[in-house]
Parts: sequence; C-alpha cells; structure tokens
Amino acid sequence: MAGVNDASAATSGPPAVRVRLDLAYDGTDFAGWARQPALRTVQGTLEDALATVLRTGPRGLPAPRLVVAGRTDAGVHARGQVAHVDVDGDALVVVRGRSERDACDALVARLAGVLPPDLVVRRARLAPPGFDARFAALRRRYAYRMCDDPAARDPLARAHVLWHPRALDVAAMHEAAAALVGLHDFAAYCKPRPDATTIRTLERLEWTRADDGPDAGLVVATVQADAFCHSMVRALVGASLAVGEGRRPVSWPAQVLAARRRDAGVHVVAARGLTLEHVEYPPDDALAGRAEQTRARRGAHEVDARACC
Repeated sequence: MAGVNDASAATSGPPAVRVRLDLAYDGTDFAGWARQPALRTVQGTLEDALATVLRTGPRGLPAPRLVVAGRTDAGVHARGQVAHVDVDGDALVVVRGRSERDACDALVARLAGVLPPDLVVRRARLAPPGFDARFAALRRRYAYRMCDDPAARDPLARAHVLWHPRALDVAAMHEAAAALVGLHDFAAYCKPRPDATTIRTLERLEWTRADDGPDAGLVVATVQADAFCHSMVRALVGASLAVGEGRRPVSWPAQVLAARRRDAGVHVVAARGLTLEHVEYPPDDALAGRAEQTRARRGAHEVDARACC
C-alpha cells in the first residue's frame, strides 16, 4: 500500500501506513489538545474514535497515537489543524468494508459517525514520504477575533469572539505590533518551560478591522510564526490591547520584548477568541528535509513547536 512509513516498515508484523488528518474543532468544551486523565481533550477524543473505527482492541493492534502540528490550550479553537497517525495497513483497508470507496474517505465517514459534533475530521489521506505533522511544518497561522462595537456584536459568535466593552485604536495596535515581527527572544511573552527556548521567528502580527465577509465589524489579529511558545499569542494580544485602550504607548510592547522577562502589565487574554487557521508545509519532495532540519534544531536547543498560545 502506498504511503508506508519508513520507520515502521522495518519492524515485524503488518505494514503500517501514515495517514494525514485535517481537522477542525470548537475548543470551548475541550481541556486543550493533549490527552489528560479524566479530562475531555481533542487528542483523547480523536484517538478513542480511531480505536473504535479501526477496531484496534479486538484486532490486538496498538492503540492509535496522534502527532499534531500545534497543541492548543483549553478553550482554543482550530479550523486548520493537522495531525498524523500511523495505522496498520490491513486495518485501514477493513474500514472500507464492502464498498469500493477509497479507504481514507471511508475513514472520514466512519469517524463522522462516532465523533462529537464539536470535532470534525475534514479529510484523511495517505501521507507522502517524509511527512511529519509536527516537525515538517513550516509555519502556523492563528487569528484572534474580538468585537468592540455593540452594533456588530453577535451572540451566536460569543464562543469564538471576545467581547471588548471599550473602543480600540486598531491603527495604534497595528503600529505597536510591527516592532515585534522578526527573530526575537519572546521570553517576556511566554510561560517558561524547562529546557525550552523562547526564541521564535514571528513572521506576521497584524491588526485590522474587517470591513466585510464573515468577520465584518470585528477587530482581528493575524499571527504567524514558525512555532509558538506557551501562551505567546494570547500574551501578544494582551499587550496590543493595552495600546489599543490607550493605557500604554505604542512603544511599550517592544520595550517589554527587550526586557526578556514577564511583565505584570501583559495580560494573557481569554482563549475563546483564538483559532488555529492554517498549518503550512513544504512541497512533498522537501518534507523529509524540513523534518530533519527541525529535529536538528531541537537537538541544539529545545523548541516546543507543538505548544500553543
């Protein structure tokens, strides 16, 4: 079967295949991505669904274990999340049953029948050689949405748009954000983790007030980086809000960054306004090289590319 994972092919037993999953979820009722005992998480819910559909228990196969592009915190949503799972090739074929449809399409359909409505697998496909949802990713893009205009406030969007009761100076927020773009030590905007670097390349941090489309009337931050450290995006949004409210000058977020230590004035905003929109990967023939490069960087200094914001 095409798409065999090179590492698993060398082991005994049935051949394994790596499957890429593109998924979306409403993070409101999840305690984040990572599986945790006695808590409802995205990883735990999806792995349990995969075990049911693939019948790993009755077939004596290992339980499915997901690798994700970016771990999201409790309450954070995802529209463009990516994960991979290595599964027994025969089990994947069995999912198709007597139908003639593609096995990955059948997997999507079967998962839809067992997953809750706040978690959707949009697409499954055999991963090309070298694909790794975490290490092969080039960049991750998030959006943070808030509303500061009563006329644009939508109660139906309250789970993923933060209501802000004061009008914001979006131009000042955008100007302040520009000084943070680039390769920096974001220790002032990250919750520290043992042996993990806080150096990141922030590629985009832009603030706009949407004129049309589904975000019309909303104040939206677009945040993109090669990877993020824990709470980074929500801390950057919090610093921008201080500028937008007029409590801090435009120069203040850059001053906080230069200090390289947590500032009590930086508020980590609520998770519900944050959505993982997109994960970008290189062309198929560059996947293995990208993954190797990322792993080598981790060897030099720990980078938790999975941690969200």
